Amino acid sequence: MNELGDFTPVTFEELLLNIYPRKVIAPPDSAFETVAAARTLVDFLLATEEIGGKMAVRMRTVLDRIEPEMPIALADTSRFGMAKSLFSAMGADSLEPGAAAGAEPAPAESPALCECPGCSPLPPVRLASRTELAEGALRVPLVTDVRRLAQWMLAGGRRPTVKGRLRVRDAAEAAVQLAVADPALLWDLAVYTGLVEVEGTALFDGDDPDPLDTWAAVVEFAVEKETGGAVTGAPALDEELYGLCDMLYRLQEPVPIPLVLEYLDEVGLITEGEVDVAEAVRRLAYYGIAEPDEEHLALTPLAVWALRELYTGLGIEAPEAADLTAADASELIDGLLSGMPAEMAEADIDGWLRGRTAAEAAAELLGAASGAPSVARGIAVTIVDRLGPEAEPEVRRYLEEAELRPHAIHWLSTRGLAAPTLTQREVLWMSVDMLALAISAAEDDPEGFAENMAASGPPAHVIDEMWRVDHPDVVQVLELLGRSLQDQNTAKAARKAAFKARSRAIG
Repeated sequence: MNELGDFTPVTFEELLLNIYPRKVIAPPDSAFETVAAARTLVDFLLATEEIGGKMAVRMRTVLDRIEPEMPIALADTSRFGMAKSLFSAMGADSLEPGAAAGAEPAPAESPALCECPGCSPLPPVRLASRTELAEGALRVPLVTDVRRLAQWMLAGGRRPTVKGRLRVRDAAEAAVQLAVADPALLWDLAVYTGLVEVEGTALFDGDDPDPLDTWAAVVEFAVEKETGGAVTGAPALDEELYGLCDMLYRLQEPVPIPLVLEYLDEVGLITEGEVDVAEAVRRLAYYGIAEPDEEHLALTPLAVWALRELYTGLGIEAPEAADLTAADASELIDGLLSGMPAEMAEADIDGWLRGRTAAEAAAELLGAASGAPSVARGIAVTIVDRLGPEAEPEVRRYLEEAELRPHAIHWLSTRGLAAPTLTQREVLWMSVDMLALAISAAEDDPEGFAENMAASGPPAHVIDEMWRVDHPDVVQVLELLGRSLQDQNTAKAARKAAFKARSRAIG
């Protein structure tokens, strides 16, 4: 951070809830004075035009959330850095004016709801049909072996132990006769899924459940029960299987295995060399949880379905993504804005376009974009940009509409078709309009946005003139550029332009 204007809401969160509790020796009740000082800093940044009004609102909102959490952080010894821990052990709290040694931390309000990634809303997922899923569940090697073992025990009149476990003798015979690797685990699953019923040492045929019910129980057992390494071959990884599956569920795309291990190592869950990667992937594929891929880790469609069932059973909202290929243009745009993964969005866009001629697609999309917010308009224009010259008549119709005219001119000219010349004001307006589409993504990935802007962002002279544009999102766009651009001079110019745009709006 080089300038005051580089402060963001995240800066306060990192400073007050991470660095300050770790480094600074202070009593918990001092947190409220520290937060008050932070609020004064926000007022100063706003008065000196280093930040804009919307940024100040976001900062104050974050500080409101930090205020009840900070006393808890200051009192939490597990957060102390080494130096602070040593001084605290020596009674350094007595150095604080008015602080009695051994005093109890000041009572604090309940902390705000957790905002860690694991507690964030689940993304919508696309599910296969129940028929396809049920047929797939019956083909999972593990499920097949569980059913075979259950029938083998029942047909042979064999009895489990008084605790309902598989006898050592039967486990040895099953390993040979059925060629299964872990009969004891398979038996636990047969009982857990209800394929057999145990009463004392007597066995009974369980109800033959729906294949998907059996499958859901298998996945629940694998990710929630203490399996001691029986699932992945590594006890530590078995313990963290729920978290790993949750991460893959949220990403909804294959993750390179080295990256998975690096993540587990960084967060202190798995140490290097603790997991036989090839064996873990093989076992997860046998379970039907992961795709059999030696280089990447990804959930199977069956695992995605089972995890969604588990989430729902726990009372967690787990939305299902609608199939957008048959939707109208407005529904398509709304669906794409719901936060679905890029791969799924691409498939839906391709399917939607295949069901229409280029002219029909342009007419629907631009019609839906007319009068819509800039984000929806940006989505529509981005899809129209994929269409060929045969969409020309429909695109040309929107030369008469102010908000779509710059986009229509750009579309026509890039295809070598007759088009009016863009005025400087229209160029500026279109630049703001397309940057408005990136605001949400930039907040999620500020570093990625900054890199993109450094490579292909608008030049300084364009940014300097953007404040003149009559666009509802111009202030927000300029504020985003002001805190994202890597070139400090250009970033400062953006912040000044944002101030001019706010002043223009007020005037």
